[in-house]
Amino acid sequence: MIQRITPDRAWPLFSAASTRALEAQNLAALPPHTLMARAGLAVAQWARALYPHARHLWVACGPGNNGGDGLIAACHLAQWAQASGARVSVSWLGDPARLPTDAAWALATARNAGLNWVDGPPPDTDCAIDALLGLGGRTGGAPLPWLAALSNAPYPVLCVDLPSGLHPDTGTITPPTPPRGPRHTLSLLTLKPGLFTAHGRDAAGEVWLDDLGCATTDAPDAWLGTTAPTSPRPHSSHKGSHGDVLVLGGQGLQVHGAGMTGAAVLAARAALHGGAGRVYLVPLDATDAPSLAWDTDAPELMVRATTQLTPEWLENSTVVCGCGGGEAVAPWLPLVIAHSRVLVLDADALNHLAASPELQAALRLRAQTRGTGTTAITPHPLEAARLLGLNTQDVQADRLACAQQLAQQLNVICVLKGSGSVVAAPGHTPVINPTGNARLATAGTGDVLAGLLGAGLAAAPQDAFAATCAAVYRHGQVADDWDSDRDGTLTANGLVRRLRR
Repeated sequence: MIQRITPDRAWPLFSAASTRALEAQNLAALPPHTLMARAGLAVAQWARALYPHARHLWVACGPGNNGGDGLIAACHLAQWAQASGARVSVSWLGDPARLPTDAAWALATARNAGLNWVDGPPPDTDCAIDALLGLGGRTGGAPLPWLAALSNAPYPVLCVDLPSGLHPDTGTITPPTPPRGPRHTLSLLTLKPGLFTAHGRDAAGEVWLDDLGCATTDAPDAWLGTTAPTSPRPHSSHKGSHGDVLVLGGQGLQVHGAGMTGAAVLAARAALHGGAGRVYLVPLDATDAPSLAWDTDAPELMVRATTQLTPEWLENSTVVCGCGGGEAVAPWLPLVIAHSRVLVLDADALNHLAASPELQAALRLRAQTRGTGTTAITPHPLEAARLLGLNTQDVQADRLACAQQLAQQLNVICVLKGSGSVVAAPGHTPVINPTGNARLATAGTGDVLAGLLGAGLAAAPQDAFAATCAAVYRHGQVADDWDSDRDGTLTANGLVRRLRR
């Protein structure tokens, strides 16, 4: 059964190795060619349902089993097209003497079906099926003109299992060229993590799944996450029941003329609208009296001077530290790491952490004494690269692995931000967040996420991983629900205001 992947539930994700193991298990148990016959029929039915009025369909087939799926789909589509006057053209690449058994059967079937064979996309193509490269296939196995035609096509492209060249585990693709036309991907047997992170979301478009009747109960390698269910607040609760959030950041203008108070204000507002009981804003001014007396847009925020920061206060607070912190946050990091009840480290706090083995050791000690779930970090790829001693390209090349490495290395919950943000923690299966879009690629939205996460952890410190996933989900969902025609450009402050709803 074909299912459209939507963010309203959690979906298990399986690596290429896990998928191949499941495939081998079912190939051994089923009659010959059963899986390919099912896959080809599923692709044909899916294509016909999505674009029933296509007049000329081009099916591009590669030399392996992915191409075999495309050939069987073309046979079905050609039969149906005859009745409507539509046309199906097929391109195939491969050496008949070197084909896998199932692909050889598919090629023989297609040749006997009297298909229309072409050397490339016909000029009047209005829909295409990408069956060039499948699981583990790289772009070197297909002709570049065909790949370029599919990438630059203004018409819809339907990808079989994976977009050609997309790595199933990491979501990397070379070259990372955003497609021009509509994209859909029918993932077969399992959903692969690479469809939902790095370049995967652009390359795959709308994702669908057909398990080909081979559902598995094996533990997944990752989850495509959803928001955790929330319980109504007890009527007898009060502001102290939902946690105190203390936001420490916002370097003052006095430090090298680089004022970043707005970042801390955004984080504090997000914590407030995220449901925290009380939110304290502690700007990192160079004077004892904060320049921000109170926030006219959120008068509920309580502004405090850094002179108020005591171990006792931190012991009872969820601290969001680093947003716009600049150089001014560095002296405060040993105190907040040692004494915060729950801690969220973001932005400049992470940059100072990356440069200090002593702070990293303190963070690991914190995990031993207070527990892994009491600390979360929210790096973007460059900050993650600094923490891991890598470059940004290395991080983006395997986002799941890097998020897990950071979580293990520092004994924290790690939110690696980006397309398909990854949430990882020791002892947990990693989660790829399904919400969010390019509207979030603007200054300050990361500060909003830090504050929202602080509110979530303050309210549910006993289930910190789920609270983190829920905060990341909600942050992205606001961007998904944003109506640019009505509301204009999404800004960080607009994101905060929409949290009120």
